[in-house]
Amino acid sequence: MPRTTETALATFSLPARAGQPAISRLLNVFTAVFGRWDERRNSRRALARLDVHMLRDIGLSATARDDESAKPFWRG
Repeated sequence: MPRTTETALATFSLPARAGQPAISRLLNVFTAVFGRWDERRNSRRALARLDVHMLRDIGLSATARDDESAKPFWRG
């Protein structure tokens, strides 16, 4: 089931702190989202560099590696 932007942002929602302005909460959410995207981008780049022997060690096929590393960073 595809996730909408609303459900994706709900995943990164942070608890509201007393007295924290809405803009600060929004910036915290964006920081979390961008951090997650950066993590995915780095992980997928590292995965793309693995050779067949390394993939076998982690139980992944070359096809699965190619499929995962071809995903855009914003897709989970």
